[in-house]
Amino acid sequence: MSRKATLGLLLAPGLGLLAFGFAFPFVTTLFAPPAAENPDVLGDLGGMLTDSYVLEVLARTVRVAVTVTVVCLVFGFPTAYLISRAPKNRQGLLLALAVFPLLLSTVVRTFSWLVILGRNGLISDFAMATGLADRPPQLLYTEFALVAGLTQLFMPLVILTSYSSLSHIDQGLEDAARGLGASAGRAFRQVVLPLALPGVLVGATLVFAGAVTAFTTPMLLGGTRNRTLATLLYNYANVKLDWGGASAVALIMTVLVLVVGWASGKISAKVATS
Repeated sequence: MSRKATLGLLLAPGLGLLAFGFAFPFVTTLFAPPAAENPDVLGDLGGMLTDSYVLEVLARTVRVAVTVTVVCLVFGFPTAYLISRAPKNRQGLLLALAVFPLLLSTVVRTFSWLVILGRNGLISDFAMATGLADRPPQLLYTEFALVAGLTQLFMPLVILTSYSSLSHIDQGLEDAARGLGASAGRAFRQVVLPLALPGVLVGATLVFAGAVTAFTTPMLLGGTRNRTLATLLYNYANVKLDWGGASAVALIMTVLVLVVGWASGKISAKVATS
């Protein structure tokens, strides 16, 4: 038996399970939801793309996801760089501390923001005590609350993926660049950053996809005032019982994530060949 045939036989069970356990129900839910009578997902999709409310929710979702991704990169990548340059015997502990929030429930982490951002929360009490505000500021159910909660939720992903790339970069390359006259900033920009970029792009893609599809945090921190696509999907499926509309929203989310993933892959491939 040839090597390709052997490989095909080994992959067949897994591919079959993936096809019937994921791909088939996924495609069925998107295009022909079984709970809907005479579903017209594409028709619902066309109506949504001309609905000002849905477009507003779509714009908010993209805006929040992009903001969360940028904030995670701004703070997560330097953290990963510092961990990768720390002494070897401390890197494991520092990395464990950085990703420790992943071990906690999403609900628990989100509820902590209710304590911080609520009208009787830490920020409101501080603002009132210092005279910065005459009355408790409205921080919950705003885009700021969404960004704060999602950033805290997904920051560890950027740290992990960035650290994975940075830890494989020989520090001698950076030292050599500085030895040839490059400043620390220039050595970082021209040596470290290009080599670490694939991992950074993976982290950014994961954060963006997670922010677009997250449900618990937007539901608790955004409420009905600042819906995202995920909470809009929930509203269609569980409140309106409109499974065709829910599938249309899911299709929008899927296309959005796939487009960003495709663009990230193209950029990563271009960087790898340059």
